[in-house]
Amino acid sequence: MVKKLLVLGIESSCDETGVALVQCEEGGGSEQVPSLLAHALYSQIEMHQAFGGVVPELASRDHIRRVIPLTREVLTEANCPLSDIDVVVYTRGPGLAGALLVGAGVACALGAALGKPVLGIHHLEGHLLSPFLGADPPKFPFVALLVSGGHTQLMRVDGVGRYLLLGESIDDAAGEAFDKSAKLMGLAYPGGPLLARMAEEGNPKAYALPRPLLHSGNLDFSFAGLKTAVLVQSQKMIASQGAGAFGDLPRIQQCDLAASTQAAIVDVLVKKSITALNETGLKRLVVAGGVGANRHLRAQLNDACGKRIIRVHYPELHLCTDNGAMIALAAAMRLQSGSQQASRNYAFDIKPRWPLDAL
Repeated sequence: MVKKLLVLGIESSCDETGVALVQCEEGGGSEQVPSLLAHALYSQIEMHQAFGGVVPELASRDHIRRVIPLTREVLTEANCPLSDIDVVVYTRGPGLAGALLVGAGVACALGAALGKPVLGIHHLEGHLLSPFLGADPPKFPFVALLVSGGHTQLMRVDGVGRYLLLGESIDDAAGEAFDKSAKLMGLAYPGGPLLARMAEEGNPKAYALPRPLLHSGNLDFSFAGLKTAVLVQSQKMIASQGAGAFGDLPRIQQCDLAASTQAAIVDVLVKKSITALNETGLKRLVVAGGVGANRHLRAQLNDACGKRIIRVHYPELHLCTDNGAMIALAAAMRLQSGSQQASRNYAFDIKPRWPLDAL
């Protein structure tokens, strides 16, 4: 008889507290997709906006306040008693050290109190596997474009825990390029989504911005130079108009620069993704991470891959940002595939810096 496992996942790597409950089959293999029973998420964006970015100490303290109430909320929604939980999992890294310690500490304390095993999960693996919770889950193997916060990576994925790094950002990642460019334009934190909304009103060809490493011959990324180009262009625009700040420029000019910035980032991501698919010979692309919610990126990838008869898979929009569901899912898939076992050793550690290809 197949045993059902209830996996409680806690995510606390940065500025979102996420808790989720996933059900999987012990020994179900990698083909069996776990099911999401309930999840809850609290974002700290409003708290950090006053500082223009995440304040680690405030983030850690807020995780402490949120994680237990969110856990109760998830268990209530799933109509699941705490005693029914089989495994408690948490984000072990990478992320902010203090924030990671909150999730790890709560998860291990809860596991010890219940006498249930615990397991630490890689944050980026959670993003990488999150499309499996969608209506159109992918199948192995595939190329993955991981665009999450400070990480932009292309991976060949042959199965759970079987990851080959093809290329990565050598300085600023795509998400940082969005957020830092938006900050230069005077947009509120987090500026990336605001820049993307402005870009919908602008002309992506209005300003000739660089596409770093587009023709480098490898699959690495670099967006630091683009950020500098955006700064120089915005200063030129302000000077030519005699404006006091970028926000004083005509709305259409602001939107044009936003659209040109977004186009430069997306062009590089799409070109490198297609190159990775060509080099590996694979016909399936998975896009994961916060930038994966960008509408222009999705449209351009769908168009480029459609012409080559390549399937593209995305996470559900509400699961693109950090969340507990992806952490519980990654743990469940590891347990199902037999690639890892949970432990009753409650002496935990965290890994603020933890390369995904080191798994």
